[in-house]
Amino acid sequence: MTKSFDVSDVALGAFASVPPSEKLDHLVRLLSTWGGSDKFFMLVQAILKILDPFLRFRAGAQLRMGLSKSAASPAAESCRKFAGIIGDSRTSWRIWGLLPIFQWLISLERTPQPTRRHLQIERLQGWSMLGYYPFEHACYLLSHGIISSPRFKSKSLSMWSCRFWLAYVALQLFHLREDRTLLLAREHALRKAKGTGSLEKGRADLRRKWDAFWNELVENAANLPIAIDASLEQGLFKNELWTTVFGLIAAIAAFRGAWKATALPSPVSVTDDETTEEKTTTET
Repeated sequence: MTKSFDVSDVALGAFASVPPSEKLDHLVRLLSTWGGSDKFFMLVQAILKILDPFLRFRAGAQLRMGLSKSAASPAAESCRKFAGIIGDSRTSWRIWGLLPIFQWLISLERTPQPTRRHLQIERLQGWSMLGYYPFEHACYLLSHGIISSPRFKSKSLSMWSCRFWLAYVALQLFHLREDRTLLLAREHALRKAKGTGSLEKGRADLRRKWDAFWNELVENAANLPIAIDASLEQGLFKNELWTTVFGLIAAIAAFRGAWKATALPSPVSVTDDETTEEKTTTET
C-alpha cells in the first residue's frame, strides 16, 4: 500500500520535523519567572547600550574615511531608543516590587539563618529595599506626568532610590564575605571527611555554591560603581561609557545566575562508595 500524501500535513504539521530543544525549554522556564524575564531584558538592554556608542564611533570613522556623507547612525539611534523602551518597561514591571520584599522579610524572621550576621545583614537589605522601591515608583510616575509635585523632582527621587540600592549592594558584598567564610569551613570539613557515599555529592554541591558565590561577586562588584555614580549629583564617571561597560558585566553575571537557577537538576550518578553501601545493606 502506498502512503497517502496530505498537503495539509506537510503545511500545518511542518514542526513535526523540528526536534525538541532542551535550550528552548530552559529559556521558556527562565522567561516564565518574573526575575528571569527581568534578567533577560536587562542583558538585552545592556547589549543595546554598548552597541550605541560603538555604532556612533563607526559612523564617525566612516565619515572621516570618506565612506559616508554623514556622521549620524540610524542603527545607533534605534539601539538607544529600544534600550530606553526596555528600561522603562523594566521599571514599570517593578511597580509591585514591594510585595516580594514584604514576603522575604516575613519569611526571614521565621527561617533560621546560618549566623547572626547573616540575619542582621539581610534585615538591613530588606529595609533598604523598602526605601528603594517607593522612591523609584514615585520617580517613575512623576517623570511620566502621572503625578505632579512642585516640591519633588524626578532626578532627586531617582538619586535617593539609587542610594538605597547602593546600601543594598554594599550589604550584599558583606553578605558574600560571610558566605565565603561558611564555604571555606564546609570545604575544610569535606577535605577531612572519610570516603562515604554522600561525599562526592557534597563536593558537587560545594562546587555549585562556589560558582554561585563568584558569579554574585562579579555582579555586585560591577553594580557598585553604577550605584555610586547614580547616587551622586555630579556622578562618579565623566564618561558614560564606564557605567555602560559595568552594566554589561553585571547583566551577563545576573543572566548567568538566573540561567543556572532555572536549570533542571542533573541526574545523580551512583558512585562506587554508594554501590558498596547498597550491597552491604542488602547482604545484611
